[in-house]
Amino acid sequence: MPVIEHHELRDYLPHRHPFLLIDRIVEVVPFERAVGVKNITGSEYFFPGHFPEKPVMPGVLMVEALAQTACVLATSSTDDAKGKIIYFAAIDNCRFKRQVVPGDQLRLEVTVDKQKKRLWKVRGIASVNGEVAVEADLTAMVAGE
Repeated sequence: MPVIEHHELRDYLPHRHPFLLIDRIVEVVPFERAVGVKNITGSEYFFPGHFPEKPVMPGVLMVEALAQTACVLATSSTDDAKGKIIYFAAIDNCRFKRQVVPGDQLRLEVTVDKQKKRLWKVRGIASVNGEVAVEADLTAMVAGE
């Protein structure tokens, strides 16, 4: 049974359609890791322009989906992040390894490398059927008061 269903994500993220890029969170271990999923359908808003004859999910949106998964991890780990916006601070060591197309299910796994006060550093890996699509080190900052 999923930990956080799609309709519950609004309690953890400020993102809404069309920019909410997670369908559900299937695992959360506070301060350690989270796993989310995104089912890629042919009706995604970005496919008509990327690319019409061969639809491919934009890499930047896969990275954003990892970041949103990390935000759910942060907001479910500490009250300091609840109800606050969490901003990207850095994306490092990002590598795209596989195209993601309609019919794929993107598994979004983030693991905490370091967490100190408002700063979160995570390793993100998005995969399809165990094959890595993108991996990156992400840094985020919880907005101040």
